[in-house]
Amino acid sequence: MKLAKKWIGAAALAAVTGLAFGQAKEIRIAHVYDKTGVLEAYAKQTQAGLMMGLEYATGGKMELLGRKIVVIEKDSQFKPDVGKAQLAAAYGDDKVDLAVGPTGSGVALAMLPVAEEYKKILLVEPAVADAITGEKWNRYVFRTGRSSSQDAISNAVALGKKDTVIATLAQDYAFGRDGVKAFKEALAGSGAEIVHEEYAPVATSDFTAPGERLFNALKDRKGRKVIFIIWAGGGGNPFKLAELNPGRFGIEIATGGNILPALASYKALPGMEGATYYYYEHPKNAVNQWLVKEHQARFKSPPDFFTAGGMSAGIAIVEAIRKAGSTDTEKLIAAMEGLAFETPKGRMTFRKEDHQAMQSMFHFKIKVDPNVAWAIPELVREIKPGEMKVPIRVKR
Repeated sequence: MKLAKKWIGAAALAAVTGLAFGQAKEIRIAHVYDKTGVLEAYAKQTQAGLMMGLEYATGGKMELLGRKIVVIEKDSQFKPDVGKAQLAAAYGDDKVDLAVGPTGSGVALAMLPVAEEYKKILLVEPAVADAITGEKWNRYVFRTGRSSSQDAISNAVALGKKDTVIATLAQDYAFGRDGVKAFKEALAGSGAEIVHEEYAPVATSDFTAPGERLFNALKDRKGRKVIFIIWAGGGGNPFKLAELNPGRFGIEIATGGNILPALASYKALPGMEGATYYYYEHPKNAVNQWLVKEHQARFKSPPDFFTAGGMSAGIAIVEAIRKAGSTDTEKLIAAMEGLAFETPKGRMTFRKEDHQAMQSMFHFKIKVDPNVAWAIPELVREIKPGEMKVPIRVKR
């Protein structure tokens, strides 16, 4: 009888110990992002925002379900094969519960099949290409970052007017080509027309030759003439086109939003209109107020374009795990489909059909203030999710 009691006591102790171990197990998140390479500035902001989002959503505790949150950083170097290998290592060797990233669209497209192979969530932030939540998508992929279509539709709101002819300048990789394709679709029926597409290598620094081809495509056209630029990072500044004096042909330059250092180049373009994902003065909500205040205190600068995106991803992760009550992949997918959560941009909702976060964009007009280091994208109006008919491109 005493022996039996000893065995029962040992079994109970083992069960309690096992439960305590299970509760103490870390929530492991991999951030696989282009920490080095041409998009390094964007990546750095995303990482800062991700950590601030996790902090904000957990009330500063950095734990959830009684488990400590651990973020493992991996550098995809803006190289698709490296990103693919790093994500596989995160899922396989590091035993992460889910992953976030990357920065570049080409890297993201290489990583998507890895999420499917390991049956683990990949939350894409901030890679933009439509194919990520389109033809290359799988059920393990969610995205808090905006898509090329969301960029395109919001910019079409700003530029899609009757008798407007547009030539595009974009980088010759997934981000640029997907962006132009989506922009063309978004302009359909608006009265505006794209008459020329110019693609240049990511690291282009001399825009003289592309500029001449763009000018030749537009100069003899009637109506409003616009060069629309889709550019991210890279070695050069495409807004140097303004130095080639497109105004002599009646040509305007337009583009979407960008990070604060890049907005300095917009000073040459007062009055330019476009649409942006985020500018720290645009959204009026409690989450953004916290981000602006804390970022200023910690980094002595306002939060930037990709900081807000990283924070949105961090909040989404916490809200998903909290709703699921688990880090089990199938429970997370069920929790995330249709999940609405508050971000610095306002409310986002993961669309069930393709897991794209539906979100506001912001129509702006450039104002130049000599006392501010960058051009100010003054808010014209918030373009809400319900106003943007973002195509569902997945093939289930």
